[in-house]
Amino acid sequence: MDFQPVERASEAFQQSVTAQEIAEICRRAFGPEAVPVSAVELGTGMYNNVYCVALAGRAEPVILRVAPEEGRQFRSERHLMRNEYAAQPWLAVIAPLMPRVLAADWSHEVIGRDWMIQTCLDGVPAPERLGAYPRTQWSAFFGQMGAIARSVHHVRGPHFGPVGGPGHGTWSEAVIASLEEIAADLDGAGLDAGDVRKVAAVAAHGRAALDEVTEPRLLTGDLWTVNALLDPKAPEPVITGVLDFDRAWFGDPAADWTIRMATAKQDERTAFWETYGAVDRSPAAVWRAGIYEARHLAAIRLERHRLGKADAVRESYDTLAGVLAALA
Repeated sequence: MDFQPVERASEAFQQSVTAQEIAEICRRAFGPEAVPVSAVELGTGMYNNVYCVALAGRAEPVILRVAPEEGRQFRSERHLMRNEYAAQPWLAVIAPLMPRVLAADWSHEVIGRDWMIQTCLDGVPAPERLGAYPRTQWSAFFGQMGAIARSVHHVRGPHFGPVGGPGHGTWSEAVIASLEEIAADLDGAGLDAGDVRKVAAVAAHGRAALDEVTEPRLLTGDLWTVNALLDPKAPEPVITGVLDFDRAWFGDPAADWTIRMATAKQDERTAFWETYGAVDRSPAAVWRAGIYEARHLAAIRLERHRLGKADAVRESYDTLAGVLAALA
């Protein structure tokens, strides 16, 4: 097999599997005669290890995604791949844009990590292609993103919280539980989590405003440009695929990462709202948005720590302090 892993330091969070393990995974998924001829690790992701695998006798390559070992997963990020698998039927509204799951294994009988094999979608990552178009055409891309987000947010769920559970009966319970899990992860990483616990306390005090959200809607988790594929030959940006819904959960659409990014700048992305529609700007909704922003910042701090970005971790405290002050 032509095996091309990404070279990383021994202390890096992401650690590649071996060529032999990939061969064993392919035999488990496709039968004892399956022979992988090449496996190239894709270095775009920051959590799972992702490989493009070509198999003898199979016309199209497949995508193998391998989760971190359970002992390396944060509490707030535990079993994200299983959560994405559970979300698949709920995401049927955008199924034509998504890879199909060909095999998944949580048994740890082949390797000591969760893994999933999916079809390989056509297209190139949006960050690599979008810049080739004049900025006057970028609005077409963001308009498509708005339509996709609207379709997903229209789906009603059975509970609040991660799609794969644990589920909560109210939105406030789900939000506070998420903040407490992130705080516990920060504690475990040796970082100060006092400000995140203050956010949880503010959320608990204002739970009535959170619980104005009574209908759980499906949230993408972190859909934005990095998780979109574009047609490499189209004369204007055309989204051909969307990826990575491992953080999908049920709740208030305003809490979705997609909404945060759409509101971050007043530039070409304003076309997002032309297809998505207007959002609630009531005082309660604005207050909830502050809680959601604080939660995003807390999760970003944890990710920056995982990636070894110490300066960015330090900067996060001042940023979150500003959000907390506005919530007071």
